[in-house]
Amino acid sequence: MTDSRIHETAIVAPGARLGADCEVGPHAVIEDQVIVGDRCSIAAGAVLKRFTEIGNDNRIGEYAVLGGLPQDLKFKDQVSYLRLGDRNTIRESVTLHRATAEGGETRIGNDTFLMAGCHVGHECRVGDHVIMANAALLAGHVQVGERAFLSGAAAVHQFCRIGRNTMVGGASAIRQDVLPFTMTNGNPSRTIGLNLIGLKRSGFSSADILALKRALRLLFGPGLREERLHLVAAIDSPPVAELVQFIAGSKRGYCARRRRASGADQGTD
Repeated sequence: MTDSRIHETAIVAPGARLGADCEVGPHAVIEDQVIVGDRCSIAAGAVLKRFTEIGNDNRIGEYAVLGGLPQDLKFKDQVSYLRLGDRNTIRESVTLHRATAEGGETRIGNDTFLMAGCHVGHECRVGDHVIMANAALLAGHVQVGERAFLSGAAAVHQFCRIGRNTMVGGASAIRQDVLPFTMTNGNPSRTIGLNLIGLKRSGFSSADILALKRALRLLFGPGLREERLHLVAAIDSPPVAELVQFIAGSKRGYCARRRRASGADQGTD
């Protein structure tokens, strides 16, 4: 606890390990077997439960609960973990649960921003630079790729995958995988095109964006699914190859393309 500032009303268990230059606010609780890196801020009323490990420069908001028991009837008090990387911002009343399986982990990457009221369930994997807006919810075993953006009140079914550089609309109900590089919205959720702004901000080239546009048109075009996937796989583009690999790994299927009220296909531009 070198150089850390701990409020007199905070409770820090003797078995907790705090790095240098941390700040712990009023009535915060840090249990035994918790590891906190350097320069972390734990705000008033926040709770870090046992088997939680967080890296450096994390900011934990008021009344957030990290490492809570998994909401899983199979859980029998196994030793499992919640692990966060560096430079994450976890806002008020966020709940992050540790894993169910013995020795398993729920993992949050680096540079994520989880706004107030978000939930990340057991065994989830959340990549770097992910943003979850207020009250976005992840059930157990969800995977979220880097630079994904989940809008407010989006809810993701267990075992779904959210591809990288995606945009999920507010109050969406995600029951199938969200293809990387796309925008998805609605209940049931549907693919509505490429996440063009996100791709451009992430430095995707014009050639790669054009290749992804072509891939989506083919993927959701007429014909047999296997034939369409074969045509997509023939496109010479690393992001398209990643898209094909993502589809090949899907166990729940992926969000279909939204159609207009008239029945015409929604564009992918």
